[in-house]
Amino acid sequence: MEIAVLGGGNGSYAAAIDLTEKGHHVRLWRRNQEAFSSVLEKQAIQVKDSKGTRMVPLKMATSDLKEAVKGADLIVIPLPAFTQRTVAKKLAPVLENGQVIFLPPGTFGSYLMARVLVEEGCNAEVVFAETGTLPYLARKHDEQTVSISGRATRLPTGVFPSGQSDHAFGILQKAYPSIEPIEDALDGALMNAGPIIHPPLIIMNAGPIEHFEKWDIHDEGTQPSIRNVHRSLDGERIKIREALDYSPPHFPLEDHYSDEGEEWMYGDGAHEELVDGEDWYEKLDLKTHRYMQEDIVCGLAFLVSLADWLNIKTPTATGLLAIASSIIDKDLREIGRTMENLNLSSLSKEELKEILENGIKQYEIQ
Repeated sequence: MEIAVLGGGNGSYAAAIDLTEKGHHVRLWRRNQEAFSSVLEKQAIQVKDSKGTRMVPLKMATSDLKEAVKGADLIVIPLPAFTQRTVAKKLAPVLENGQVIFLPPGTFGSYLMARVLVEEGCNAEVVFAETGTLPYLARKHDEQTVSISGRATRLPTGVFPSGQSDHAFGILQKAYPSIEPIEDALDGALMNAGPIIHPPLIIMNAGPIEHFEKWDIHDEGTQPSIRNVHRSLDGERIKIREALDYSPPHFPLEDHYSDEGEEWMYGDGAHEELVDGEDWYEKLDLKTHRYMQEDIVCGLAFLVSLADWLNIKTPTATGLLAIASSIIDKDLREIGRTMENLNLSSLSKEELKEILENGIKQYEIQ
């Protein structure tokens, strides 16, 4: 299958490697030519994983977006949520009918990007899908090398518009057999683990993060009190899902930390594998890191606004968002990815469900 992977981060490099080694024809696009120069020159990426270290040749590495996207059946975008608006604007003139755009994870970027395409006058009939986590536990060592320490075994995924689910899953599952179809893109957005795992880890570890040169939030930083906050925050996510009539399984975060529940997205024992490695022992900037700019500014803000829209109390999510606002000195409830800022807050549940099923019409964004 012809696949375009967009981006130059951990997930994009890992996706390009994984999908190439599955036998697909992968074109990897990255905007930053200078940082991408070694991959452009070699047309290959080096990977380190349980099989060892090796160079994997790509069908194409390019900084030309049109060249990457032309003829692709699937476009995989493992970029941070805060880039989605810009990427959608770049994609608008080059997309083709029938293409499936996969956001792993999406943070409700399916709706946001689809809206931008309509605003930009894109006439291509494309379908979006988003899932609950990046399909890989991965970290780049440099601009040529990526380390993959784990792969997702279950990927609950929703499609926008959901009326095109059969077409989307027919393509998606050729690339990712671990994808599990769920109701729609909002269902998929509410599987996103990032806004549950990372806000307590960076906010409650703010002291050691800023004091030490490096700090592993997943090892030293995951203590019983923080896990209690995880449980409370995840309970609020599940309460929102239930209020929107989404069915189990809800993929509770507890299953990631325990082998006693159902298999979570990365499979049993994934947390132990995560802390056994050294890839996450790293320097974090609380103001600029994607854990703040993606998982809180986009993801947690969206959860809080969705709860407000549903008249559900979420004291843990609301409190964490308020503290994060203090850390970066910005009102994230006001400026984050919210129902208000997505122009959805005036809708009823029934009206939202109709858009989720049928997509966005031009008159709906006037």
